[in-house]
Amino acid sequence: MYLNGAAVQKGDSDLSMRTLSTPSPALICPPNLPGFQNGRGSSTSSSSVTGETVAMVHSPPPTRLTHPLIRLASRPPKEQASIERLPDHAMVQIFSFLPTNQLCRCARVCRRWYNLAWDPRLWRTIRLTGETVNVDRALKVLTRRLCQDTPNVCLMLETVSVSGCRRLTDRGLYTIAQRCPELRRLEVSGCYNISNEAVFDVVSLCPNLEHLDVSGCSKVTCISLTREASIKLSPLHGKQISIRYLDMTDCFVLEDEGLHTIAAHCTQLTHLYLRRCVRLTDEGLRYLMIYCASIKELSVSDCRFVSDFGLREIAKLESRLRYLSIAHCGRVTDVGIRYVAKYCGKLRYLNARGCEGITDHGVEYLAKNCAKLKSLDIGKCPLVSDTGLECLALNCFNLKRLSLKSCESITGQGLQIVAANCFDLQMLNVQDCEVSVEALRFVKRHCKRCVIEHTNPAFF
Repeated sequence: MYLNGAAVQKGDSDLSMRTLSTPSPALICPPNLPGFQNGRGSSTSSSSVTGETVAMVHSPPPTRLTHPLIRLASRPPKEQASIERLPDHAMVQIFSFLPTNQLCRCARVCRRWYNLAWDPRLWRTIRLTGETVNVDRALKVLTRRLCQDTPNVCLMLETVSVSGCRRLTDRGLYTIAQRCPELRRLEVSGCYNISNEAVFDVVSLCPNLEHLDVSGCSKVTCISLTREASIKLSPLHGKQISIRYLDMTDCFVLEDEGLHTIAAHCTQLTHLYLRRCVRLTDEGLRYLMIYCASIKELSVSDCRFVSDFGLREIAKLESRLRYLSIAHCGRVTDVGIRYVAKYCGKLRYLNARGCEGITDHGVEYLAKNCAKLKSLDIGKCPLVSDTGLECLALNCFNLKRLSLKSCESITGQGLQIVAANCFDLQMLNVQDCEVSVEALRFVKRHCKRCVIEHTNPAFF
């Protein structure tokens, strides 16, 4: 029997997915291998058609059978390979470190390795990569094989990662939704052919899903339960989606109304990334804060319509907020920074690169109210000078990462003050800044573990 398999990644001999067929367990052979002798003595080989691997599906490696009246020629005894002396649990542990294609190859070595390679403990994760992989077919065959011991469901499968597999369509997500009720993590980054309906099916039929990455999926405009699930779970359906981590970076079509729907259904969110969702405004952030009060990490980088009013809404997270990225939000000024600094005293990471409205006053207020700040990026903020750096150095002693790239008002004096007070500094970016070699050497002497990114050819 023949089956369309996955396109190879490294030459024509590599497999890029684990694929089996039912009802009898079988493996898909890689192309350009000699014919495999199956249990009945017939041999077949694989070929390539229209850019896909057409692979022979065979049954497990057979045991050696001989007729009682036929005496085989005596052969000198061979010493058993050292790896065969390992117990099964040790072999399974070794197999757990193998990538998908290598595990498939191991399953073709012998019957023992075949059985070990399909140990359920090795199949908590399916990870497929490659732009030419027929992911829909792969997921269908794989989940069918994993459902062999349970009726139509994969109880062991918890993670599916198919990021970058551009041939993934709604059909593949429907397969996951129907057969993987215990799914906890789904990564489909860069799969731009999937739509809202397929995503809705996954979140509705996989109640334990906690981690969802749909970054780069331009057709996804919101995350919600299906209409049938909403009616069934009403009126408490808004709390039924257990997603905590959601990455919608580069979902360009996402608007405030979509964010409103996401917030109403995903009330347990703790990590939310909305980078380059260019249609979002302060109104969307207002909706978000109404429903999602547990957010610890939030990114609205390159959301050009977010302003100080949006930061006022974000400040309602108070001490729960630890990570905030507002890079290139050109409408943010010191006013928004004051809101965040005043109420979010446990902030550890702030990326405000490209927010040209931030001045020394904003940095000063931030330093005095967020003394435990560990990472700060204020690159391309031309109004920040040595005065702001001095206040930062005298208050944020735990600072480990500082980016001042393209800050025109920064000089070597400000850097020396930082180095003299922040001994734990591990990364300093002063590219395109007018700082002297002596200042850079001063930083190196006082912060010995610090990696300095610079554009001064005289310093090395």
